[in-house]
Amino acid sequence: MALTTAPDPTRRGSGSVRPDAKRRGTGRIRHGEGLAGYVFLSPWLIGLMGITAIPMLLSLYLSFTNYDILTPLSEVEWVGLANYERMFTSDPSWWHSVRVTLSFALIAVPLKLAAALGVALLLNRAWRGVGLFRGLFYLPSLLGGSVALAIVWVNMFNRDGAFNSFLALFGIEGKPWVNDPDWALETLMVLAIWQFGAPMVIFLAGLKQVPTELYEAASVDGAGRIRQFVNVTLPMLSPVIFFNLVLETINGFQGFTAAFVLSNGTGGPVDSTLMYTLNLYITGFTDLEMGYASAMAWVFLLAIALITVVFFSTGRFWVHYSDGEDS
Repeated sequence: MALTTAPDPTRRGSGSVRPDAKRRGTGRIRHGEGLAGYVFLSPWLIGLMGITAIPMLLSLYLSFTNYDILTPLSEVEWVGLANYERMFTSDPSWWHSVRVTLSFALIAVPLKLAAALGVALLLNRAWRGVGLFRGLFYLPSLLGGSVALAIVWVNMFNRDGAFNSFLALFGIEGKPWVNDPDWALETLMVLAIWQFGAPMVIFLAGLKQVPTELYEAASVDGAGRIRQFVNVTLPMLSPVIFFNLVLETINGFQGFTAAFVLSNGTGGPVDSTLMYTLNLYITGFTDLEMGYASAMAWVFLLAIALITVVFFSTGRFWVHYSDGEDS
């Protein structure tokens, strides 16, 4: 009787694959997948390095120099913390731009969110043609911070603009709102509030997620519309409110285009619209003090980061999620 032996898995052609060969094959597949991933990510990585990371590091270096754009980088003078010292101790225009920006953000952002939430509540109904109204209210946000929209807005609030013509129908004498130091910034606030479409859409999405059973239970307990709004709608919308608050606050501090167009790039009249970003632009590209402008930019970045940290730190006290966990 012939004896049979089991094939040796270590011999070639035995019909089985060696474990180390399997590992090498799997490793090659993973290496190929990783390489393909980096190839697809390469446009973003190149953009991140060339447009964001490297310019940021360069501006950080320039913030410690007296660079004026016209001087080669190899010849700039290192001044240390002099730019930052000048900013906080001997530059009244910097402090003025901080006050203007804070006034704009503290007034325009809450009113914009209130308008967005109010309109979202009105449009959160199954009315005929409600989709059309949603689109119309969202349209100003599509225009964003465009120069054309800012020009139209300036013409509307001129001495002979449409707003004064409207007031004349009721016998009210208008004024050159955009040229009045007491009202120029307020016209920019109205423009910012009018562009409430983006947060409105987000509020609408949040309202759609509020369970109707909560309103029914509150109604059975005798709660009216106001109590339902305070005790049901606002707590359930707190994550959405938090999200919109953070985004709109950052956008409010970054306002530039409308202030630039209204004042012809000067921050006038009488520096009443000298937003921080506009002051930074004037310092860097009009006065050619790019080193000082870089220092202003980094202080601005740190301020925005600090405000964001404060929001996230205090959010756990008032932001509530449906699973019962705070932010």
